[in-house]
Amino acid sequence: MLQLSFVNFKRGSYLFVEGTPQSDRFYIIQVGQVQCVTQVKIPGEQGRMLGPGDFVGVIPCMSNHMQIETAIAMTDVTCIAVYKSQYPELIAQNTPVAMKIIRTFANRMRVLNSQLTRLTLNNVTMETPEELFRIAAYFDGAGKRDVATYGYYQYLKACPNGINLPKAKERFIALKPTSKAVYFESSADPTRTYPKNTMIFSECQTGNDMFIIQKGEVTISKVVNGNEVILALLKKGDMFGEMALIENKPRSANAIVHDDCVLMVVNQKNFNQMVSTQPQLIARLTTTLADRLWSMYRQLANTQISEPWVKLLDMISLQIEKSKTPIAPRQQYQSDVTLEDLANMCGIPTQNQPAAIIEFQKMVQFKMVGGKIFIPNTEELVKQATVHRNKLTEQRK
Repeated sequence: MLQLSFVNFKRGSYLFVEGTPQSDRFYIIQVGQVQCVTQVKIPGEQGRMLGPGDFVGVIPCMSNHMQIETAIAMTDVTCIAVYKSQYPELIAQNTPVAMKIIRTFANRMRVLNSQLTRLTLNNVTMETPEELFRIAAYFDGAGKRDVATYGYYQYLKACPNGINLPKAKERFIALKPTSKAVYFESSADPTRTYPKNTMIFSECQTGNDMFIIQKGEVTISKVVNGNEVILALLKKGDMFGEMALIENKPRSANAIVHDDCVLMVVNQKNFNQMVSTQPQLIARLTTTLADRLWSMYRQLANTQISEPWVKLLDMISLQIEKSKTPIAPRQQYQSDVTLEDLANMCGIPTQNQPAAIIEFQKMVQFKMVGGKIFIPNTEELVKQATVHRNKLTEQRK
């Protein structure tokens, strides 16, 4: 039986402190006001003020990462403590609480994603159906014709009177006969099979399906300033597409099959059933969103680092932490990224990347294996990144 306890905090006391190990619990505020602040000033974040009904500490608790902010009691505060181990039972007994957390996460992710796109890619994507043509045309020009075929179809469907209709129709007719593209329309199939190098969905496309990878790999990317920027490589067990399902808004990124995939499909109907009947799966979705939010906060903090080679160091440290690789002496880490990928993730301008990479190579112990970054000692690298990040933060004060 679920038993939750009340915890009291005096005015001026700390509920959580940024940079300390994750807690095994989070709090639901019942009485009082709590302010959340970060050591590095994140653009658009002036210090969040939380009150009764709000949650604090959920992201580190559910993602098993360090605390991302300091939470201070601005008044005497009374909270309900929820341990991570209790979360599935809480979902089963109080579905609205879980859905409020998930929807709050989804809203924060959309806001932070917009900030990250603007700061690291110097671009703000317009979520209009006309953008579907630009994306399809990019992949067409890049020789990814199966992806382009799917994209042109989505444009024709969304913009039957669009300004690019003649060109889209011409290219779709030319590409379709030899294309491997599948599932142009959503289906009731509980699982779908996608061949390599086909598109699952396009950024700016409407849709309300979420996917769980049962086999294969999926690349999540955005097309920005005439280039495809890789945001993540997802593998078996990973979830994606949940934002459109939860918020019913256009997709914010592309999902492209990196290796032949079998995907479990979750639509609005079976999602609602899962919320009430499969609390473990909803707990896993909460953990997935918490992981992504934690990563977004860290990436936003990275944008505030002024020294380019330190940005690179901090970003590879983030990749290690995201992978849940142990931070220990002689613990090795093989990344999925090149030096150029790392520089793009940091938003370093193309003309400044060579100098930043050269300095990074002088200051950081790593190797290149198969063109990707290999770290021989995770503890030493993460420690070095923390020291330099804190040093630059102190200089900014």
